Order: sequence, then C-alpha cells, then structure tokens
Amino acid sequence: MSSSSPTLLPDVDLRPGSPPILRADAAGDTAGWAAEHRDALRAAVAEHGSLLVRGLGLRDPDTTAAVFRRLATTLMPDRESFAPRRTYEDGVYSSSKWPPNQQMCMHHELSYALEFPGLMLYACLDAPDQGGATAVADAPAVLDALPASLTARFEREGWLLTRTYNDEIGASLAEAFGTEDRAAVEHYCRAHAIEFAWQGDGSLRTRQRRSAVVRHPVTGRRCWFNQIAFLNEWTMDPEVREYLVDVYGSDGLPFNTRYGNGDAIDEDVVLIINEVYGAHTAREPWHSGDLLLVDNIRTAHSREPFEGPREVLAALGDPVRLTDCAPTIEVRAA
Repeated sequence: MSSSSPTLLPDVDLRPGSPPILRADAAGDTAGWAAEHRDALRAAVAEHGSLLVRGLGLRDPDTTAAVFRRLATTLMPDRESFAPRRTYEDGVYSSSKWPPNQQMCMHHELSYALEFPGLMLYACLDAPDQGGATAVADAPAVLDALPASLTARFEREGWLLTRTYNDEIGASLAEAFGTEDRAAVEHYCRAHAIEFAWQGDGSLRTRQRRSAVVRHPVTGRRCWFNQIAFLNEWTMDPEVREYLVDVYGSDGLPFNTRYGNGDAIDEDVVLIINEVYGAHTAREPWHSGDLLLVDNIRTAHSREPFEGPREVLAALGDPVRLTDCAPTIEVRAA
C-alpha cells in the first residue's frame, strides 16, 4: 500500500455546522485513489475527528469494500449490535436497521463493548430524498458542555446497559453474538464482562457496566464516550416505549441504560444530554457516492430521519481496547 503526505490533499472545507469536507477526483480508480491518499485522509481524520469525502462516486458494495479495506488497518466483525444489519461481506455491513421516521441519537459505536472500532467508515450508495444525514459531534466538547455534577457521577460510577434479546425487537441473539448456541453465548458473555440470565421464555437478559468517560488512546483527550442517552428508554418514541413496557414490562425492554450503581436515569438527564449533543451537531446531507470517515472515540455520530430509499454501507475499523483508554471504572472479564 502506498503512502502519501497530508499536504498532497486539496484543502479541506471547514464550515461551522458541517463536518470537514474534502472534494476528491478519483478519475475512475476509486480504490487506487484511496490507497494513494490513505495516510493523508487518516491524518485529516486525526486532526478534525471526521472527514466527508465527496466526488468518489461510490456506487456498489464491491468497490466500497475495496475502499474500506485500503483505508482501515483491520475491519472488525459486528458483535453485540443493538439492531440488525445486512452483511455484504466480512466486515462490510448495511447501516443499522432503524425506523426511517425515527431519530437515531448521537452515540459511539460499540461503546458498551470491551473492544470497539477506532475508525468508522461509511459510504452512501443511494442518498435519500430528504434527511437521513449521518451527523457528528465532538466528544471532548460535549463533555465540557455537560453539567459537571452529572459527568462527575458518571465518571465515578460508570453506566449500565441492560438488554433483553428476543426475536421481535432489536438484534436477535444470533445477530448480536453470531450464534444461538447457549454455551457459546455464555462463553462470550463471561469473556466480555457481561452478566447474563436466561428467562423462562428462552430470552436472554444481560447487564454490562462500562466507563462513560475515556481518554483518547492517541491524544489523551478526555471524551464523553457512551450510549447513555441513545439506548435509554426516554429516547424512545413515547408510543413505542409505552407499547414495549406494556408487552415486556419495564425490566424487559430490548435495551435501557442506568447509572453505574443501578439507579434509574431520569428523563430530564436524557434530555440534557441530547440537548448538548444537539448544540454540538455538525451535519451535511448525503450525496450518492460520498465517503465519511469518523474517529469513533473522539466523535459521536447519529442518523437523522429520512424519506425515500437510503443505502449506506458501514465498516468498523481498527479495533481499540477499553483498557487502552484509561477507563474510570474497573471492568473485569471472567
């Protein structure tokens, strides 16, 4: 793989309220262009936290997968996913299946796992008629803007993710763990510090406690790194939440979040977190053919409601261990 100097890239367009944008001309050899400019593109992501590359003309999964593999050092399998994805090939997926009329709030991919992607790669093959942007937000800025008393509590206690796996809502057992074999699922949970309990109806309930604040493994900057607001019951559409509680009970929701000591998180706390995210959101409507690179630790991402067909491919690149990010609470795998 060839390397290049960051100075070989055209100027990155920096505008308030928008992610950094680079207009590129791949001259028909998209994968070759990505390989040639790999180092420069990654340097831009390291500098800005994200980069939207426009003009590559990505149109099909094969070319997109080739670009992803040239830009990432390693592609991760998608485990513990909260919503199903279509697999195009190893390490290359559709975006998470989520109702198009509902906001997918700001979050960091797999921030509840012991190993998560350091780099997220997205490619828009078919832009929607309206909406559907993959927006971004700077995690250190969000941390600084949140109430100090709130972040201090989460630093002390961490956060707790509770999940119930069934075949009706969210990712199924097979989609989340890659298997339905109980022994294999239990082995995974023990190895990844996840408490688990099988229910009488055959469903699985899990609990995992994680740090809400980490340090970036390269820069050392403190980052608000979690899915506390996104996977909380108060972020759900009220009618959806009411239905799920009625059917499954408050302890049987497909996912929910709590303070690290198990206390419930009030609705106003979730509102505050999402309001701060909103104040720090940068967005740019997708154009068909766009590529978006996101530093998953420094930068949160979301997906906005949309109308019309939307096809966005995703890859989870360059795995990072939680233990390399100075977690504020101790987590031990069995």
